[in-house]
Amino acid sequence: MIVKKGKVLLGVVLGIVAAVGLFFVNKYWIAPATTKAAKANVEYPQAPGFTLTSLTGDKIDLQNYKGKVVLLDFWATWCGPCRIEIPGFVQLQNRYGSQGLAIIGVSMDDGPEPVRKFYQDFHMNYPVAMGSDNLGELYGGILGLPTSFLIGRDGRIYAKHVGLTDASIFESEIKELLAAAPDRRVADFKTVGYTATQDIRTSTPAEVNSVVPGVDVSKLSPAELTEFQKHLAQQKCSCGCGYTLLKCRQVDSSCQVSLQTAKDEYAKFLKEHHG
Repeated sequence: MIVKKGKVLLGVVLGIVAAVGLFFVNKYWIAPATTKAAKANVEYPQAPGFTLTSLTGDKIDLQNYKGKVVLLDFWATWCGPCRIEIPGFVQLQNRYGSQGLAIIGVSMDDGPEPVRKFYQDFHMNYPVAMGSDNLGELYGGILGLPTSFLIGRDGRIYAKHVGLTDASIFESEIKELLAAAPDRRVADFKTVGYTATQDIRTSTPAEVNSVVPGVDVSKLSPAELTEFQKHLAQQKCSCGCGYTLLKCRQVDSSCQVSLQTAKDEYAKFLKEHHG
């Protein structure tokens, strides 16, 4: 089929405008599907542990899922792409649950009532719990919905998908992870999505709960911590927010610019004070 160049350009422009508009209205974007092979000897991060209570009152402890392949899905009822993905997740759970797949839904809605109704209306067959910003920060910060992680039988994160992702992509990766032996790293894993495995970031509870969000300051004495905070409060953040480094970390813990700068400053501070 021949398409006029002008129409193609117009379609591209309208597509970009629509995507940007959807992001600001619904807080999500649709990610392009591109195959990314993990770099040689990449260190797959361990999935941060957590304990939640499901909508049905059951305890969800990630530690109890060792030996299974876990699809951890951050979503919300108001998120259009999330609503599109979930029927596919229901099918995947039906198809592979007996083989070791466990899907966990983490709702980022403000309250549980719309989630309970959605859970029933969509006949969700896997546990769903209410999430929090702290849990999201443990998984590197949830900047858009849906955001999904695939965790192998060995408890490591092998894939991250941000935005609407076709069920066939999840299925391909799930089958690869299910074929692996428990407690054994999957060699040459190939992820299909926006984020390459080597770019997946996680945080520790000490970093998430720090007075300087994202920076583990547990090695500092109370006096040193006060001094370090003053140091960050005297430096302007270069991300363009207009805040100091300390303020930016406190106001927007997802800012990667202030995070890296604060970590660099902490490393210098430790070297000066602890040698």
